[in-house]
Amino acid sequence: MGADRPTKYGGYYAWGETDEKEYYDWSTYKWCKGSSKSITKYCSDRSYGTVDNKEILDPEDDVAHVKWGGDWRMPTIQELRELYEECTWSYESGGYRVTGPNGNSIFLPAAGSRKGTSLERCGSIGHYWSATLSGNDEAVYLGFYDGTHTWDDSNRSYGRNVRPVTDK
Repeated sequence: MGADRPTKYGGYYAWGETDEKEYYDWSTYKWCKGSSKSITKYCSDRSYGTVDNKEILDPEDDVAHVKWGGDWRMPTIQELRELYEECTWSYESGGYRVTGPNGNSIFLPAAGSRKGTSLERCGSIGHYWSATLSGNDEAVYLGFYDGTHTWDDSNRSYGRNVRPVTDK
């Protein structure tokens, strides 16, 4: 999202938000009232906020769908797992080329991530959101750092990149 070429970083988005911002923290996160214990959407535990039991982004909260329309969306955890487990990862200058069994590939730049006002580890890590929560205050992402790739979960108020997918 927000990149005009595969090697460009694109925008940084908190999970479930559709606009970039200056400060990435619970105090500015759209789906809470200032802390991880006051979540207002995408919550399954009363101790974190208002329970709605949603674990996958609604289309209106999916930055890929909102900005590109049609069938574009953020990838699911299953799609990220497929990239992680079934594809070949090869380092290229500035990021990783991820190539599937069919020969198709995607380039994931080492765009870093945003926390507060800082852009952290730009040039050495990449974190790409999925549309899936892993817990009340964390969402799943696909990432790489220090020569390895992983899928993990992270504070959803952080700014991360998105690489949209479509079923067509």
